[in-house]
Amino acid sequence: MTDSAQTQEMPGTAARLSRQQHGRPPAPVRMVHLGVGNFFRAHQAWFTERSEDAQEWGYAAFTGRSTDVADDLGRQECLYTVLVREPDGDRPEVISSLSAVHPGSDLAALRRYFASPDLALVTSTVTEAGYRRLPGGGLDLSDPDVTADIAALRQDPASDAVSTTPGRLVAGLFARRAADAGPVALVPCDNVPDNGGMVAQVVRDLATEVDPTLLDWIEENVTVVTTMVDRITPRATAEDREAVGELLHVEDAQVVVTEPFSEWVLAGEFPRGRPEWPGAQFVDDVSKHEQRKLWLLNGSHSLMAYGASILGHETVSSAISDDTVRGWVEEWWDVAARHLEVADVEDYRAALVERFSNPRIRHLLAQIAADGSQKVPIRFGPALAAEVAAGHAPPGATRPVAAWIAHLHGHGAPVTDAQQDTVSALAATDPAEAVRTVLGWMGITTPSPPLLDQVLTQVAEFEGAR
Repeated sequence: MTDSAQTQEMPGTAARLSRQQHGRPPAPVRMVHLGVGNFFRAHQAWFTERSEDAQEWGYAAFTGRSTDVADDLGRQECLYTVLVREPDGDRPEVISSLSAVHPGSDLAALRRYFASPDLALVTSTVTEAGYRRLPGGGLDLSDPDVTADIAALRQDPASDAVSTTPGRLVAGLFARRAADAGPVALVPCDNVPDNGGMVAQVVRDLATEVDPTLLDWIEENVTVVTTMVDRITPRATAEDREAVGELLHVEDAQVVVTEPFSEWVLAGEFPRGRPEWPGAQFVDDVSKHEQRKLWLLNGSHSLMAYGASILGHETVSSAISDDTVRGWVEEWWDVAARHLEVADVEDYRAALVERFSNPRIRHLLAQIAADGSQKVPIRFGPALAAEVAAGHAPPGATRPVAAWIAHLHGHGAPVTDAQQDTVSALAATDPAEAVRTVLGWMGITTPSPPLLDQVLTQVAEFEGAR
């Protein structure tokens, strides 16, 4: 019995998404994406769907370690629904821009796409930890998975035993060079300062270890675009999937929930072209935009994830409605704003409060709290270090550090971190030594006794808050 027959015989049962009924035909694959998470599907794939030339630009997307997304999307012809949670209602949008979805382990498919001259660009969203960097930048050659990738690619450039993002990118570039398929653009879309420079370095570092002759080809044929991305995308719940079922009368196992706001700023060259991407901004330098977003939006998110969860809040909207938490956020923004070089900071802050306050976006603080070892230094370090260098550090500048250390001590949201051994050791050490270590990550190598006392006092306040 076919799915359609089952639907006809069982009134009230929602149909699966299909291109014939709900989407458009798959576009030819001209883009690859690594990391089929919610953010990618609410951002880069969504921007592509809204392009006037969307029918010319299809994505082949590859999952991370889990194959669940690929399996679910395969059953619904790679379609899914973006549920935009407006303050006054829901707006569902069916997205057709994924032409194929593969498990991340399908290296044969990845190489086929890289070897095609039709491929124009490769986007990625694998989080900071996915690029396997050292704290100071560059590829972590001591990482066991990186070491294994290097050994596998040295032995056989077509090896399927490659697991890391840098390894997969280099494997793809080997295949592209062998096929003489021409230039390609790498377009990382993670919340990392200078994400283009980051990806360029880890790719070159790994290529150097495997086959240095690839470097000249990369120099001539690979451009790396730096981006700043922004759209709040909480995890979808069963209720969200039910809402889509009621609105569209379909069963969608991979609903993506997001806010109305979206932003994409890009700097770099696309030698084989790109989609039209309505609303995206193309600039010469994204650093000022990314700094504003990283410090104000991401920084306040982390502050709430650690501090507000200690007070018992579970979501961003709940946290920002608490006058105490709102005060912490405003104090941090006052600090960060002193070191930003962009206009309209006050308007941006007001817009953030409005976005955070949307009660229909259930953005979990526990989700934001993950991987603090990667996030805390870059979201708070530069502004805090600048304050210390100027001879002062108000409470709003140090509170995020204190909140994170209290979090590591078991207060508030659960601790999950890509550097679990590091943060476990940090949590177990003497609190003053933990503070010195974290400040050192931020470039403050010789903190003054008053600065240490201030952070330790704030840690104690957090740990005694409940």
